[in-house]
Amino acid sequence: MTLNEMTAKEVSKKVINKAELFILDVRNESDFNDWKIEGENFEFLNIPYFDLLDGVEEIIDKIPANKEILVVCAKEGSSIMVAEMLSEAGLDVSYLKGGMKAWSEHLEPVKIGDLNNGGEIYQFVRLGKGCLSYMIISNGEAAVIDSTRMTDIYVDFADSIGAKITHVFDTHLHADHISGGRKIAERANATYWLPPKDATEVTFEYQPLEGGKVVTIGHTAINIHALYSPGHTIGSTSFVVDEKYLLSGDILFIDSIGRPDLAGLAEDWVGDLRETLYIRYRELSDELIVLPSHFMIIEELNEDGSVAKKLGELFVENHGLNIADETEFRELVTGNLPPQPNAYQEIRETNMGKITPDEEKQREMEIGPNRCAVR
Repeated sequence: MTLNEMTAKEVSKKVINKAELFILDVRNESDFNDWKIEGENFEFLNIPYFDLLDGVEEIIDKIPANKEILVVCAKEGSSIMVAEMLSEAGLDVSYLKGGMKAWSEHLEPVKIGDLNNGGEIYQFVRLGKGCLSYMIISNGEAAVIDSTRMTDIYVDFADSIGAKITHVFDTHLHADHISGGRKIAERANATYWLPPKDATEVTFEYQPLEGGKVVTIGHTAINIHALYSPGHTIGSTSFVVDEKYLLSGDILFIDSIGRPDLAGLAEDWVGDLRETLYIRYRELSDELIVLPSHFMIIEELNEDGSVAKKLGELFVENHGLNIADETEFRELVTGNLPPQPNAYQEIRETNMGKITPDEEKQREMEIGPNRCAVR
């Protein structure tokens, strides 16, 4: 008997294409409720695999015969076992290769657009975690922004288009995922930039990324203008790229705004967050296309799988940008904070270079959904 397997990349295409899929998730109920694969036209059934050890007869009638069926677990072993039982019962099913571990780590490159002098900008969409990272390319040079720890995809992607990574940026010290920025910079012999106000405890060398700094990628002078924009962290820095794109880090999302508490300073930083969103960003062009570092819900994806929207539209549609009363804003932000990201203190310390967990530990630290936004 040959079992069908479905890769994380194949599932991501179904998400982007809004295809139908029936997912039987055999993890524990609490794990499923905390974090699952999301798609606009996906249906779900959560039955822990230990409830199926004696057979799948009792759930056969809950599984549709006219839809593609995917069995999912944490690392694939349990889903293979259940998929085998369903297959023996006559159903055509697949299991997710690598399980939720693989889903968490998959990155889908999406071209955002062309730049004025022949360059390009790509968004790397981490559907399983809600992370967004970027590569800006011009004249054979590339800059990587807010990379994940899966560094090979950026290096391989740059190689595939004949570009050399010369600059690597983090818009802030991340607390929900481990940055690959320093590792990429070391591999590519590139310059690693970090906002100095977020870097007071880092253990490695970096170039200070400060407001007003202009970094040129390629000799066609595609400029990255750094805009100091505190609020999510005290050092958070946005980028205006080619006078066309606003890379907003974790300050502004499509459907929400950044949370100011991941260093335990929500009350201190909420004023900075408001000043960035209501004063600094208001001075920018409404035509800038906002490219955030995270997305919260699957509905934020555009038809091509990208996450992007004009700043002017967000000023109209995003509730977090339309609270006139400062006290009400403060209450919204500090009173609607979701749970902290898993292991966020350890993730911060890893990104500072204070601790160096092994690969499996890093994977465990990142498991779970994105929690960078105010609800």
